[in-house]
Amino acid sequence: MGWFWADTPSPAGRFLSTSPDGARSPPPGCPMHKHQKSANAMAPPPSACPVKHDTSAAVATPPSSCPVPHASRASASDSEPQSALSRLNPLNFMFQNLSQAPAPNQTHALPLEREPSTIPKGDGQGNWEYPSPQQMYNALLRKGYTDTDVTAVESMVGVHNFLNEGAWAEIMEWERRFAGGLYKGWRKCSRGEGNFESAVTKYGYEKEVDDLAPSLVRFQGRPQEMTPKAAMIQFMGRIYPSAFKTEPPFDRHDWYVSRDVNGQRKEIRYVIDYYSGEPEPTGEPVFYLDVRPAITPTAAAERALRWGCDVWWRASGGDAREKARQEAAITKALS
Repeated sequence: MGWFWADTPSPAGRFLSTSPDGARSPPPGCPMHKHQKSANAMAPPPSACPVKHDTSAAVATPPSSCPVPHASRASASDSEPQSALSRLNPLNFMFQNLSQAPAPNQTHALPLEREPSTIPKGDGQGNWEYPSPQQMYNALLRKGYTDTDVTAVESMVGVHNFLNEGAWAEIMEWERRFAGGLYKGWRKCSRGEGNFESAVTKYGYEKEVDDLAPSLVRFQGRPQEMTPKAAMIQFMGRIYPSAFKTEPPFDRHDWYVSRDVNGQRKEIRYVIDYYSGEPEPTGEPVFYLDVRPAITPTAAAERALRWGCDVWWRASGGDAREKARQEAAITKALS
């Protein structure tokens, strides 16, 4: 999940977000420069060669030239192979410039078209692009998934793109609430999750919310590193299986989002856990995304506000009061 390419090389299901409070777990159930000082700086001046020359030697190095072959060392350094990490795109930790050419022994032709996403790049240069099915297949092979069914790659790309769009939509919900700061976020959350729009209207934040322009700077897939929250859910599942039993997430991503704070860009890290749910009766796959800002003092306050305000609103009968108020307003208008 979550593969984009920032550079362009040459020539369906549904998801559900988990609740902001995180109290409900999804049901049990993805396809998919060494730093070195200059040798010239370290060597003594050419006129002071460290080698003692014997004038009686048949072949002597002239005192004005240093015996260390700097040029040959530089050329040897240039010819050293790059490490695997240096060949990765630092924006997404994927191989750069993956070929669109068919893989050796590939038995099924794959499309080469790349679909643009709705996710803006952090550098302002348009939106991120999803890999083509052929690029996806080549990437899977390079990562060691040599048993990938080539005929299933197109479907995998469709699910991959769908989940990333869903993850961005969830991130936008956090940004709409807290990009303006904690105080404004509290006011926007004060009427619970279901009444966010009415709270925005009540406090006059419509333009601020409409003008939001966060962007995705970079991201990293970390499927082997379980988040503390996911690990806690697994632990609770062993103690209270009836309430918390679930399969572990099949993937985990960290997305770094650029947020405008008082005219300055601030980088916010979001953590995403991907869960599989029970398929629909029609066979349609179901996915759950748990998207939240990574824990910092500010992010902890954001998570507490969003969860706490929603719980308080529902527990205090906020929805019932709102319904009664609306009915009274209708009755008054009709009388």
